[in-house]
Amino acid sequence: MSDGRKRVVIENVKPEIGGGAFPVKRVIGEKMKVEADIFSDGHDSLSARLLYKKSGGRTWKEAPMAHIENDRWRGEFAARETGNYLYTLAGWVNHFATWQRDLQKKYDAGQDIHVDILIGIGLIKEAAERAPEKERAVFDESIHLLSQEKEREKIILHALSEELRGVMDRYPDMRDATRYGKELPVAVERLKALFSTWYEMFPRSCSREPGRHGTFQDCEAVLPEIQRMGFDVLYLPPIHPIGKTNRKGKNNTLQVTEHDVGSPWAIGSAEGGHKAVHSGLGTLEDFRRLVGKAKEYGMEVAMDIALQCSPDHPYVKEHPQWFKWRPDGSIQYAENPPKKYEDILPLNFETEDWEGLWNEIRAVFLFWIENGIRIFMVDNPHTKPFRFWNWLITGIKAEYPEVIFLAEAFTRPKVMYRLAKAGFTQSYTYFTWRNTKYEIREYINELTTTDAREFFRPNFWPNTPDILPEHLQYGGRNAFMMRLVLAATLSSSYGIYGPAFELLVNEAVQGKEEYLNSEKYELKNWDWDREGNLKDFIARINTIRRENPALQTTYTIRHYNIDNDRILAYGKNTEDYENIILIAVNLDPFHTHSGWITVPIRELGIDPLQPYLVHDLIGDDKYIWQGERNYIEINPNTSPACIFRIRKRLKRETDFDYFM
Repeated sequence: MSDGRKRVVIENVKPEIGGGAFPVKRVIGEKMKVEADIFSDGHDSLSARLLYKKSGGRTWKEAPMAHIENDRWRGEFAARETGNYLYTLAGWVNHFATWQRDLQKKYDAGQDIHVDILIGIGLIKEAAERAPEKERAVFDESIHLLSQEKEREKIILHALSEELRGVMDRYPDMRDATRYGKELPVAVERLKALFSTWYEMFPRSCSREPGRHGTFQDCEAVLPEIQRMGFDVLYLPPIHPIGKTNRKGKNNTLQVTEHDVGSPWAIGSAEGGHKAVHSGLGTLEDFRRLVGKAKEYGMEVAMDIALQCSPDHPYVKEHPQWFKWRPDGSIQYAENPPKKYEDILPLNFETEDWEGLWNEIRAVFLFWIENGIRIFMVDNPHTKPFRFWNWLITGIKAEYPEVIFLAEAFTRPKVMYRLAKAGFTQSYTYFTWRNTKYEIREYINELTTTDAREFFRPNFWPNTPDILPEHLQYGGRNAFMMRLVLAATLSSSYGIYGPAFELLVNEAVQGKEEYLNSEKYELKNWDWDREGNLKDFIARINTIRRENPALQTTYTIRHYNIDNDRILAYGKNTEDYENIILIAVNLDPFHTHSGWITVPIRELGIDPLQPYLVHDLIGDDKYIWQGERNYIEINPNTSPACIFRIRKRLKRETDFDYFM
């Protein structure tokens, strides 16, 4: 039988993902705010603490919890290093706080409090017994003071003081405390898990000589420009040998010439498989050199891991049991009817040798980790078992907690969320297809105001090698700029597929959201400095992101009302409101739109009677606004968006006004 003296109830703990089966996600220094319903019978005062520790640790650290309203309590902590943590809660009846509260009421009513003071002295003596010997003098002083019956006013002042309450709270009576029945997990990762800026590039198209296959050394030559644009993750599609059997030609056709280079996702040939590099790109040593050079420019190389094989992959001969074989004796290639991918073989995760397959895939990841990679973009993870990903990611991060996994999964929402719960650090999203004001606001609300915010970190992409959205096909330069600003400011992590993006490439296969003459199937000779490119605009947006901490998280976003459905307005701010950003985006790439925007100035700490400075960080224009409603007008031909830094007006002791 449980101890009947434990009167406190703890329930409805938030966050708690899957009943504690999956970890909440945070980065170093990011606050972990925990709420719960904590209550008991009767009218006694309660206290509660949030307990946390690193997994495997013996000692729990404590953070106080405060009552919010209606028996709801909140506490918070922030981890200072990466790794797995646990948290739980404890609540108890605080007899001393109850005594102070009731003493105040009796004193105010003019009642005799002699016996009540004696009760308080008894509570203090009990606390003294729980305190270390060296701190008992403080309790002795309180007992002595409360025992001076003639000093009524001093007794009351001390008995009801916050100072005495603070001393007593350090050594509470926890004998009958209720402990929450679960120890809930938190995965704490490095800062780039939350804030990152990705640039995807095909190494084979880095050559400046028409027709020549690019190399890792050619990639090094473009690193300074990618750095100048403000990216900190250089993401490379698969760099492995490419199969020749059923190789696809230009525009994904089966008509292949000897000059066709094939799709990098058709991995494996006689040269090797997932632990080899394409000879046309260089050697493994050349790749390691590129990784090192990228670090010199403040970038990390992210590697694409696609768990699929060309028919020429060594696995086919060495491990035929890892593939599906059809009744006619042929091997099953990848399909997504009616689409066919004859150059790709899916791995069979239902094989009898599933343990051998799992261990080999783990060995692939570890091989590239040993060669300097700490960020992986995983291709189509939703076509592999969730249990596999949980096993793989948990095991790798136990040894290498700094590794980041991005899930490239455009699939059903619950599947995407389950992959995030299984351990993926970041996830692709539906942002690419959210275009109207209503669609964007609803999707952002889903990501930031539901339980998804605790485990699903979005990474927004306006385009990918697989996807050229309709709005980029027809919206022109303004649409590219508008979608860049949305991706870069709605989410704290975003990326572009370049140089197709900054060069405004918009030619699509008729009736499809696919690039015509796609780089997936042929070499490109990009004119990186072509007139009209967006490189300077991209650099400006990324500079704004780096210089404004408010944009370095996704979850503080709030929607602002504006009386025009073609303008999306929203804001982000740091917790101390030192950095306040307001973004207004014209969703119509062809026409000027205007409206009156409502700024929640009281919530932002702005005096309604004082003006405040609004600085457009894109165009460098400055405006003086006052009050909640202010007018904005956005001409997309000038800039389809404004990113305003709001600066409050302060007054110094010298009576000299200035803006913060």
